[in-house]
Amino acid sequence: MSNSSEYVPPKVWTWDAESGGRFANINKPTAGATHEKELPVGKHPLQLYSLGTPNGIKVTILLEELLSLGYEGAEYDAFLINIGEGAQFSSGFVDINPNSKIPALLDTSTDPSTRVFESGAILVYLAEKFGEFLPTDPSARAECMSWIFWQMGSAPYLGGGFGHFYAYAPEKYEYPINRYAMEVKRQLDLLDKNLDAREYICGEEYNISDIAIHSWYGTLVLNNAYGASEFLEVESYKNLGRWAKQITERPAYKRGSLVNRKPNSPEDKEILERHDASDIKL
Repeated sequence: MSNSSEYVPPKVWTWDAESGGRFANINKPTAGATHEKELPVGKHPLQLYSLGTPNGIKVTILLEELLSLGYEGAEYDAFLINIGEGAQFSSGFVDINPNSKIPALLDTSTDPSTRVFESGAILVYLAEKFGEFLPTDPSARAECMSWIFWQMGSAPYLGGGFGHFYAYAPEKYEYPINRYAMEVKRQLDLLDKNLDAREYICGEEYNISDIAIHSWYGTLVLNNAYGASEFLEVESYKNLGRWAKQITERPAYKRGSLVNRKPNSPEDKEILERHDASDIKL
C-alpha cells in the first residue's frame, strides 16, 4: 500500500507556486529579460558583470593574477550584479549572457566587442588571450581542461544539490541530503587523492584548473561553506586542505576574492584601497 503523503508527479508539470527556500523569488522556468536596463560601462578593456560568489571570484582571481604579471590589457571594471534582486534578468545583462547567470564578461578591446559567459569559458578565454595559466603542451593542456570540465560538471552537485538541500531548502529532507552528501564526499576524496602526489591540481604548476576548483572546494574546506564542515568531516581531507590554504596565501587570490564583496576586516579594506587596477564596486 502506498504512502498517502508520497508526492505523485502530474502528467504535465506546471509552475503555479514558488518552491520555497532561499532564492525562490528569482527562480522561474523561462529564460530572457524581465525588464529593460542597460549595463554600466567603465574605462578599462574588460567589463566584468558579476558577484563575489564561487563562480564570480574565479574570474577576478585570474584577472588579478594577470595584472600581477604586468598585463595592462587585463585591467577591468567590476560591476556588481545583485542576483537577489534579479539584476541578472535585465536586458543589458541578457545581451551578454542569455542564460542570466554571473559572471559575464565583455572584452571591448576587440572589434566588435567579445562577450563571454560561463565561468569556465571566461577562464579559458582569458588564459588563451594572455598566454598564461593554461599549458601549451597538448597532454598538459588536456589534463588542465579535463579538471576544469570536471569542476563545471561537479559543482552543481555541491552547490545546487548539497548546498540547497542542506542549507537553503524550506525543510530538511533526509533522502536528498544523504544522496548529495555522498556525492560531495566522493568528490572531496577524489581531489584529496589527486593532491597526494601533486602540489597543484595538474602537477607542479598553478593554472586555471586550480582557480576554478578552489573557488568551490577550497571554500568548502576552509570556510565552513553551508555550515557543513563538521557534517562532511572536511578536516579529514589533509591534502585538499593543504592545497586550499596554499592558494589563499597568493596575493592575487586575496585581492580577487574581495572584488564585488564588502570588506570584512581592516586588512580587507587596506587591500582594496591599494588596488588601482580596476573600478571595484562595493
